[in-house]
Amino acid sequence: MARKALVTGGSRGIGKAIALALADAGFDVAVAARTLRASDPTSEHSQTIHKVDTRPLPGSVEETCALIEERGQKSLAIKMDLTDLASVVAGCDQLLAAWGGVDLVVNNGRHIGPGLMDSILDTPIEQYPLFLMAHGVAPIRIAQKLLPPMLAKGEGTFVTISSGAGYEFYPEGANPGLGYRIGKASGHTLVGSIQAEHRDHGIKAFNVNPGFVLTERNSLDVEEFGFDPAWAGPPGAVGAAVVWLVTAPEAVEMQRQNIDAQPLALEKNLFPDWRPQA
Repeated sequence: MARKALVTGGSRGIGKAIALALADAGFDVAVAARTLRASDPTSEHSQTIHKVDTRPLPGSVEETCALIEERGQKSLAIKMDLTDLASVVAGCDQLLAAWGGVDLVVNNGRHIGPGLMDSILDTPIEQYPLFLMAHGVAPIRIAQKLLPPMLAKGEGTFVTISSGAGYEFYPEGANPGLGYRIGKASGHTLVGSIQAEHRDHGIKAFNVNPGFVLTERNSLDVEEFGFDPAWAGPPGAVGAAVVWLVTAPEAVEMQRQNIDAQPLALEKNLFPDWRPQA
């Protein structure tokens, strides 16, 4: 019987790449995100209060699911808004009813909205709870719903797609984006608690820093925020690293580390080298 996974934020970008890499590795994958169908309107996704950004973004849950099934694996399409706990619970209940649980949860989804990369003074105070909800509280609720079936069978794995911004508390630069940083910091803490409470019950957990990745969203304003797209990693490299972590026996020893996905993919020859040649 195929192992089963849930990937949040799986309609595009890193989440989509992880979902497809898992399918290639023999997993059935439940894909959760706000954009269920290609015809759904694009939600506002600006990283700053200074402009509204509703430019269409490619990708949807159903499209990712179709690609999973092209790979010979089962998929489950779940509409989930990580800023809305009722939506999170409904998605988990849908998954439990359909599959009874999963072997792997990948907490990849995040909230992109005004304030993400703005200054402390510019960010409206009501925006901060949205970052904390999507990155911190929603993954906890997912664990509360999906951890019990894992414990019942004595095994399971959680992966959080983290960021150095979540644990580098003294960043360089004039505007590091407090909304993004506190969101990632709140999500980063879950893995350690899962390890402490359940490492003796067959449960593994990893924090994975993807590094800067040229996703469909990031490519829209990469230069505005000072990133060099030539050095951005491909989403597939992160997908390959996650698959290795959740399937390779030797990866167990890496649980109490902040794992950098791109160096891992290169070190283990998991993905072709994408870096510009000197």
